[in-house]
Amino acid sequence: MTTQTADEAARAASTDGRTVTLMGLDDGTEQPRRAKGEQTRAAIVDAALRLFRENGYEATTMRAIAKEAGVATGNAYYYFGSKEELIQEFYARNQAEHAAACRPVLDSQTRLGPRIQGVLRALIETQAPYHSFAAKLYKHASEPSSPLSPFSKESSPTRDAAITLYAEVIDGARVKIPASVRERLPELLWLYSMGIVLYWVHDTSPGCAKTYRLIDSTAPLAERLIRLSRLPLLRSLIRQLLAVVDDVRA
Repeated sequence: MTTQTADEAARAASTDGRTVTLMGLDDGTEQPRRAKGEQTRAAIVDAALRLFRENGYEATTMRAIAKEAGVATGNAYYYFGSKEELIQEFYARNQAEHAAACRPVLDSQTRLGPRIQGVLRALIETQAPYHSFAAKLYKHASEPSSPLSPFSKESSPTRDAAITLYAEVIDGARVKIPASVRERLPELLWLYSMGIVLYWVHDTSPGCAKTYRLIDSTAPLAERLIRLSRLPLLRSLIRQLLAVVDDVRA
């Protein structure tokens, strides 16, 4: 009896135009390669954020980012095709950190107002290290046609993840909400959070104390409006608001 090598087994597995995936032929290098790739990605993102903060978004080049990260320029482009993709990675990283920071309040609190308040406070706390950079980035992200805009197609994965988080805020609260309102409420809460972020970007108070006061004062109001959405008049106003949102996004 002859013993097939791994290469011979792989060739033999491809028959009648169909390729059979073989298990157990990994030479043990795939996982270390993957880990090294993730480390390289993280190094490139970290280098980009440092340079964006120091030099500004426009003045920073992919070549400079690669040099700062200690990789070849071609290697940087292998992981990220443009500076815009690096910003999208920054958005995704921030969203993941925000979701993790929300866990204590979402796992322990069932009142809607404190849940909204806690999630918004966690949002600002996770963004805090990038406050000076955010002000510079906003000049580009505020343009409706920019891929950096939170409303852009490119930003949709992060936006969808954020809306899903606000859906959890609603679902875990002890509150009765009409089905027609409940379906769209997570998106409205996300828009509310974008307003908070916009205020925070321009907040020059020590420790962004004004932003936290804004959250603490408006979260209870948001809860009251949501509870009142059961009233026909307010429900009608919410439908009109959603129509405006849909028209703007169309």
